[in-house]
Amino acid sequence: MDERYSRQILFSPIGESGQRKLANSAVCIVGMGALGTVLANHMVRAGVGLVRLVDRDFVERSNLQRQMLYDEADAEQGTPKAIAAREKLSRANSSVRIDPIVADVTAINVEELLDGIDLVLDGTDNFQTRYLLNDACFKRGIPFAYGGAVSSRGMSAILVPGATPCLRCLMPGSAGGGETCDTIGVIAPIVDIVASYQAVEALKFLVGDEAARRHSLVSLDIWHNQIFEMKLGSPSETCPCCGEGRYPALEEPQLEEMLSLCGRESVQIAGKRPFDLEEWKRRLEPAAVSVKLNPYLLRAELPEGERLVIFPEGRVLVQGTSDYVRAKSLYARYIGY
Repeated sequence: MDERYSRQILFSPIGESGQRKLANSAVCIVGMGALGTVLANHMVRAGVGLVRLVDRDFVERSNLQRQMLYDEADAEQGTPKAIAAREKLSRANSSVRIDPIVADVTAINVEELLDGIDLVLDGTDNFQTRYLLNDACFKRGIPFAYGGAVSSRGMSAILVPGATPCLRCLMPGSAGGGETCDTIGVIAPIVDIVASYQAVEALKFLVGDEAARRHSLVSLDIWHNQIFEMKLGSPSETCPCCGEGRYPALEEPQLEEMLSLCGRESVQIAGKRPFDLEEWKRRLEPAAVSVKLNPYLLRAELPEGERLVIFPEGRVLVQGTSDYVRAKSLYARYIGY
C-alpha cells in the first residue's frame, strides 16, 4: 500500500480495506470553482481511483480569492478550470486517474458524463444544473453529494437514491433565483467547510460505512456562529423523481440557445457547429482589439468593449453584457448564425 496513505489507513473506519475501496472507486465533480477545487483536492489526495472533473469555464483573477487550485498564471493564460486543476493535482498524486472535461453539462450529455461513476459531487453554482444532476443521479441510482455556499452561509447533504429524498423533495420549485457569490460575495472559509462536509460524506459512502453517514441537511453561517441540521426524512410522494419516477430535467433534452451566467455579465450561446480555433483567430484578428489563443479556447477583445470567448465544441461566451439582445447582436456580427 502506498505510504502516502499511511495516516489515512491508520484511521480505523477506513483502514486498508477502505483504502482499496477508494482506489477502485470513481467520482465525478461537476463545477471546478470554489467548492470543486476543494472537493477535487480531497478526492485526489485521498486516493480515489478515478476523479472526473467537469467544468465549462476558465480561470479569471476574481477566482483566485477562493478557488484554491489556481494561480495568476492560470488566469493570465485563461486556462480552462478542469485542465488547470488536473495539472496541479496530477503533481500531488500521479497514481490517481484524473479525467478533465471542458464542457457545459446539459440534458444531452449528462448521462454520458456519469458513465462508470459511483458518486457525484456538486461543485456548481446554480440550481438549474443541480436539478439536472439530481435527476440524472436518481435515474441511475448514483448518490449525489449536494453543497452550496454564498456569503458566509452554506448547506450540504448526501442524497442517496432509494435511501433518502432527492434534491427536488428538499427544495421543490425554482430555488435558483436568490443571492449568489457574484451579487453578495463569499468568504473562502465557508467554501472549505461545506466542501469538506461533502468530501467526508463521500468517503463514508465509498468505503461502505453506512452507519456513520449523516442523515440530515446541514446549514451553517460561520460569520454569525450558527449551525442547524434538518433530518432528511422520507422521499416525497409528490416529488416528480421520487414519487412519480419522472426526471423533468432530462425530458426533451434540448440545448438552450442562450443562457445568462448569473451575476457575471456574461451570456453563453450554445454552439451549432464546432470551431477551428486557429481559423477563428485569423478571422477575428483584423476586427478585434486583441486575440489570445490557447489549446482550449480563444479570447477576443472587441472594439465595442465586450469580449468573445470561443470554445472548440461550439460554445461562445459574450462577456461584458447580460443583455440577450446585445449578446446576440455581437454574436451575429462577429460569428454569424
